Amino acid sequence: MSVQQYVRDLAISAKHASQLVANSPVSVRNAALEAIAATIQSQRQSLLDANKVDLSAAHDTGLDTALIDRLELTETRVDGMLESLAIVQALPDPIGVIEDLKSMESGIQVGKMRVPLGLVGIIYESRPNVTIDAASLCLKSGNAVLLRGGSEALRSNLVLASCILVGLEQAGLPAQAVQVLDTIDREAVSAMVKLNGVVDMVVPRGGKGLIKRVASDATVPVLKHLDGICHLYIHSDADPTMAIELAVNAKTHRYGTCNTMESLLIDSECAALLPELARPLLDKGVALRGCEQTCAWLDEDCALASEEDWATEYLAPILSIKVVKDFDAAVDHIARFGSGHTDGIVTQCHSSAMRFLRAVDSSSVMVNASTRFADGFEYGLGAEIGISTDKIHARGPVGLEGLTSQKYVVLGNGHIRV
Repeated sequence: MSVQQYVRDLAISAKHASQLVANSPVSVRNAALEAIAATIQSQRQSLLDANKVDLSAAHDTGLDTALIDRLELTETRVDGMLESLAIVQALPDPIGVIEDLKSMESGIQVGKMRVPLGLVGIIYESRPNVTIDAASLCLKSGNAVLLRGGSEALRSNLVLASCILVGLEQAGLPAQAVQVLDTIDREAVSAMVKLNGVVDMVVPRGGKGLIKRVASDATVPVLKHLDGICHLYIHSDADPTMAIELAVNAKTHRYGTCNTMESLLIDSECAALLPELARPLLDKGVALRGCEQTCAWLDEDCALASEEDWATEYLAPILSIKVVKDFDAAVDHIARFGSGHTDGIVTQCHSSAMRFLRAVDSSSVMVNASTRFADGFEYGLGAEIGISTDKIHARGPVGLEGLTSQKYVVLGNGHIRV
């Protein structure tokens, strides 16, 4: 059987299963999530052992450090999976909710009902936790899901797939509702993104190359973000201590994530803060690249940045720093070089904070908070299917609501149009 036929067969069976999931009571969907969590707990050691094999193979093949960090499962990260499942289980059921119901002059009532998308395809690299995040969010929102993880996480993902299967069977949901592709053939991706009429939406999560390829090849709708070029702007009215703490956290909490700060902007009025700000970053091994003014303040501790640096998502302990003239210059820089992912301001000036929220066109905009908070779990979504920098359908971290659509419903009592 060809890879294309294999993917198509799985997708069609998942599509059929999606109808059963969509019409299932929320109690059944919640029972599935609870059973999946219990099975992961019982298979915890098997999961960690499989992940160790994946990690060893990744090191042997010279996988990028950022991807290895995303690939690794620890006891804490497994606990995070279980917590995420519990939170998603506790969230209100979005399906069937009727919103904005209003009576019209004709006597009919018109509203919108939230409904599942159907079959969602997820294409991702490294992160085994995506397998659980995607499965839990799709099931809770009444969807089926087709999962294609990266070859580097295949063993981990197959253990998680077996746990999901047990959970589905125990809850009485069709096993086909969550399909984990067991092939590492790249043609599987090409096949999935062209299944018009079967796959309702594709979400690519991974490196820029993967996302560009999916966006270019897909004939089904794609929810995506290409880059996470996140900025933190230190305004002239910023509290210095807060500014330093936020900058260090935004950059060094984790290097390989899309919500990590890659560029720091600082008002010329408070540029004297740079030596104090740079010290904890340098102590953590962060390489600094700055504009001429930044280099003048930091001497040999900072290399001169190139134009390319301002548009680079490093995913590494590297930070570009630019001294800007004022608020407008900072916003202009973000508009020119940002990726529309997450940008923040540090300021004690309320009016400047509100201006920044309006002026910066990103999917998440922060005031006096680390960019690392741009995350579905931190936003109370339980988990996220991905982060969207698109402006249509869903934007920012995508949780249950982003996996649904709406249809108009009309309630009448024999009404006819005259």
